[in-house]
Amino acid sequence: MTMALEIFRALADATRLRILALLRRMELSVGELAQVLGQSQPRVSRHVKILCDAGLAERRKEGSWVFVALGTPSAVEPIAAALDAWAKAEPDHWAVADAARLAAVRADRAASAAAWFEGHADEWDAIRSLHVAESEIEAAMAAVLGAAPMETLIDIGTGTGRMLELFGGRAKVALGIDRSSEMLRLARAKLHDMAHAELRQADLYALPLEDAAADVAILHHVLHFAQQPGAAVSEAARVLAPGGRLLIADFASHDREELRLRDAHTRLGFADEQMAAWFAGAGLHTARVETLEGGELTVKLWLGRKVGASLREVKAA
Repeated sequence: MTMALEIFRALADATRLRILALLRRMELSVGELAQVLGQSQPRVSRHVKILCDAGLAERRKEGSWVFVALGTPSAVEPIAAALDAWAKAEPDHWAVADAARLAAVRADRAASAAAWFEGHADEWDAIRSLHVAESEIEAAMAAVLGAAPMETLIDIGTGTGRMLELFGGRAKVALGIDRSSEMLRLARAKLHDMAHAELRQADLYALPLEDAAADVAILHHVLHFAQQPGAAVSEAARVLAPGGRLLIADFASHDREELRLRDAHTRLGFADEQMAAWFAGAGLHTARVETLEGGELTVKLWLGRKVGASLREVKAA
């Protein structure tokens, strides 16, 4: 009864109903909500706090920005079903207007992303020219992961969200983690139509998940930036359920010292033996290794599997 009272009190306001409807479409910053609603940020923040206190929304701070997403499914899903049913009987003129302004927010995100990529194109092209085409790497990753659906996918160091864009459609929950708020804003611009994708600012050494929460984790061209790559592998393994898989795409050992100086690569690639040792130390066994040659740098794919039977295997037994 207490939970129901808190929820209905929180929704007893037209603005908060509009906010909930917007969050069902996409995660938004407080500033973006204010832009769509045509209200001041302090006023919107007060409404957001009431929704968060009722479990209908949650806030995440990223740098100087605060993003708002839907709250716990147990609180949101019954309300969403009721709102959908009522909307069929009574059209909502606010929903039409808010949708139009939301399209403007999406356009702003896309424009900001395009400007960032244009400003950094030379840096990206310089590194990409040294190895096999990204399309070949992505095709090889897809082959290694296979076509089976996923429960929870976590992309660690998601950057612009490319891995979620590629594989997130096969997962019930797709979570992207990155330390950079700028990268997360770029990812949001790319993933605004993927309703089940979630982006969080966090460190790869302290992932915001419980033990055994995911069945697939990806580290795509991330590990060579890590000061402690073995610790990053162990943390990724921690959040995998038994039978879960960790796929790492990165460079084989090389001697291109300028990448360390020019592009902040902490590690100049990795040897199979070193990766196997990190896997073993993290409770993973090496299930597959792929080598992708075709440039001055060789790209490797390492697939590790968490020791123990998967949840699906347990249920089937």
